[in-house]
Amino acid sequence: MKRQPLAYRMRPTSVEEVIGQHSLLGEGMMLSRMIKANQLSSMVLYGPPGTGKTSIARAIAGSSGMHFRMLNATVHHKKDMETAVEEAKMYGSLLLILDEVHRLDKAKQDFLLPHLESGLLLLIGATTANPYHSINQAIRSRCHIFELEQLEPDDIEKALRRALADEERGLGHEKIDIAPEALRHLALACGGDVRAALNALELAVLSTPKQSDGTRSVTLRSAEQSIQKKSIQHDKDGDAHYDVLSAFQKSIRGSDVNASLHYLARLLEAGDLISIHRRLLVIAYEDISLANPQAGPRTLAAIEASERLGLPEARIPLANAVVELALSPKSNSAYKALDAAIDAVRKGGSGEVPRHLKDAHYKGAQQLGRGSDYKYPHDYADGWVKQQYLPDKIAHHRYYEPKQTGKFEQALSEMYKRRS
Repeated sequence: MKRQPLAYRMRPTSVEEVIGQHSLLGEGMMLSRMIKANQLSSMVLYGPPGTGKTSIARAIAGSSGMHFRMLNATVHHKKDMETAVEEAKMYGSLLLILDEVHRLDKAKQDFLLPHLESGLLLLIGATTANPYHSINQAIRSRCHIFELEQLEPDDIEKALRRALADEERGLGHEKIDIAPEALRHLALACGGDVRAALNALELAVLSTPKQSDGTRSVTLRSAEQSIQKKSIQHDKDGDAHYDVLSAFQKSIRGSDVNASLHYLARLLEAGDLISIHRRLLVIAYEDISLANPQAGPRTLAAIEASERLGLPEARIPLANAVVELALSPKSNSAYKALDAAIDAVRKGGSGEVPRHLKDAHYKGAQQLGRGSDYKYPHDYADGWVKQQYLPDKIAHHRYYEPKQTGKFEQALSEMYKRRS
């Protein structure tokens, strides 16, 4: 019989064995208090892959002494849940650990709800998707939401050392000499995913030939070859993806060029050029705008160049664009002015178009007073003449409030003052 992977074998059997997640399981934290008092209620554990969601759920089950059943919302059917309910009736209650809980369809939700309500089932759902976006409100309202943090390299290294020492479940029965830098590389390169780190450790050990004394010497090179590159801790459709995009724009807006390049690197490693292109173009006109008007066309040129080049060369024009946008003066005055105008229109701040501005290109328009008294600006010095353009009702409204962050908008501001 084939042995289970190391990550599976090393799953904690009690809460005391859980590594990291001190914000949930530390002294005095709510989840820790619930477990110690044996007063569990339904919950959803939410966080990145490999942070221990299912492991914590199993550990809670082990510490509580409750009967439990593990199901996956993607692969298990309503009939499996009916079986779980029958078990719950037999034992008085049941802890249902449900992986991929955000994939529950309506039929399964409708079946589970009354049993969650009555307390016959206690649900521990696990998901990488933000439950506030992905889980039905009826289920969510009956659960506590606990967010898991990405594990730190020190936590992962601790898990690796535990696996090396454990003779029953881990690799303690082997004679292993692992270089400290190899262990650290596994802890760092896994991207916070302890499951990936443990399985890479097992591969590195078992693929290393034994020496004459039976020792396996795991080098840094072996560790590098054994762990697949974890480019970024999110997928293109996941919640974390939008967190990185948000941080990308906010770093550019905040003029932190190093943070901007960091988040660009993460997005490039995910291979998501489409999101990068769209976000850069938005930034050029939302955050830079009139403070550096040429940033928009130059950003578009960089985007077009990156599309033609493709990865990896696409990173070169994109780097130019990001550095310029991050270090450019910032202004949001143009779109804020438009938003103010839209808001006023929606609230009834419109009024009738002044007669002298109305269309006069049809027979009979003059008799109706359309276009009469209109002053053609090009007939006047500097191509400008004072006349009213806004409806009478809002003749004195101002939407545009210029900023002084760039020379171009400073010039616009001076013109604005003279002609207001």
